[in-house]
Amino acid sequence: MKFSTFYRRRPLLFEFVNPLNKFVKTSAFGGILLMAVTILALVMANSPWSDAYFAFFQQYFTIAFGEFELSKPLILWINDGLMAVFFFLVGLEIKRETQIGELSSFKTAALPAFAAMGGMLVPALFYVGFNYNSAGWSGWGIPMATDIAFALGVLMLLGKRVPLALKLFVTALAIVDDIGAVVVIALFYTSTISVEALVVAGLLFAFLLALNAMKIYRVPIYLVIGTLLWVAMLMSGVHATVAGILLAIAIPGRSKRTVDECVLSNEAVLARLKDDNRDVDDVLDPKRDKKLIAAIYTIGENCVHAVSPLLRIENSLHAWVAYFIIPLFAFANAGIIFNNSLMADIGNPISVGIFAGLVLGKPVGILLFTFLATRFKVAQLPFGVHWKHIIGVGFLGGIGFTMSIFIDNLAFATDPYNIEIAKLGILLSSLVAGIVGYLILYSSGAKDKSKI
Repeated sequence: MKFSTFYRRRPLLFEFVNPLNKFVKTSAFGGILLMAVTILALVMANSPWSDAYFAFFQQYFTIAFGEFELSKPLILWINDGLMAVFFFLVGLEIKRETQIGELSSFKTAALPAFAAMGGMLVPALFYVGFNYNSAGWSGWGIPMATDIAFALGVLMLLGKRVPLALKLFVTALAIVDDIGAVVVIALFYTSTISVEALVVAGLLFAFLLALNAMKIYRVPIYLVIGTLLWVAMLMSGVHATVAGILLAIAIPGRSKRTVDECVLSNEAVLARLKDDNRDVDDVLDPKRDKKLIAAIYTIGENCVHAVSPLLRIENSLHAWVAYFIIPLFAFANAGIIFNNSLMADIGNPISVGIFAGLVLGKPVGILLFTFLATRFKVAQLPFGVHWKHIIGVGFLGGIGFTMSIFIDNLAFATDPYNIEIAKLGILLSSLVAGIVGYLILYSSGAKDKSKI
């Protein structure tokens, strides 16, 4: 059978595309890519090209317009600039989940919220226990984080051995965890405040909210003002990535047209196209082509306006963040030199505190708070999920990586050696937590038959 004949016989639409399916798969594949990039960064940092690797990210990149000039090393453009896009996506995910997702009702949000709360508080306490009144005190926020890409990457490797409900639980838990990380960064890892720049940022944010209230749906307007908000936040002393969260809050979460309006309009367009072409015999008639192109364009516009700007932007950003921004961040930041001095100091309270927080504190916190939520009937375990799953997820929560390294750079901004010690702790902890979590979940039961 010819391919063209086979193609014509196939239906135009096979199945609906599940947005959760796309999100999980994109994040999971991104997690696997992240593993590869991290290994590459470590190899580069400990190879003959080590000096070139570190020097490359210290090169200055400058943007100037008249008297305005913004000049920073490439590493800071990645950490302050591109990571603002990452936080923008995080903000969109949070907003979407609170509107229509797993966090949209108390019943579905309670369990992951409690689990995430335990997964933040207990690791921080473990870390503080090793670093109270010491130079490493400021790193208490490092073990609070969970890397959703890595966690979902491990779940992907497990395939059908973990139920769909557990993947939903991990996704919701990681998003609540991100909320906590954003709050910690904004409140506790902020440098000297510039009131003038903060006022400008506040006015820009208010303007964005006003645009939303006026039902302005043009995405480019929000992005231009959001860029100005990022610059103002950068100048204010509050970490610039917070601008990404604020912009996400202002993005409209409702669509310009309802689904019914979209369907009715498209049916009218198709009916008119059918009538106009009823008596047309020449398939190459230029008039027919113009009408067809106009109809296709109109149908496309109707479909676009039936989806909210929030969902459109989130959908378009996922691949960029998972396959470019986060791997680039990892490649620029994960490289550490395993010299004798660093390895001799592996028992430093900072690295030990991070290891204790991520490898022990995370599973203890997630399991304990999940148990309390079910014990006092605030929530219940999802169908098909049992306590061994929760223990495994607790260890996967100990894969801090991206957000942990990000907070590490903020916590020890003036102490490069402590940054390296903390990175060593993060890498070792994430590796151990990921392996233990994988083994527990692999042995947790038979393959799950549900689809995702």
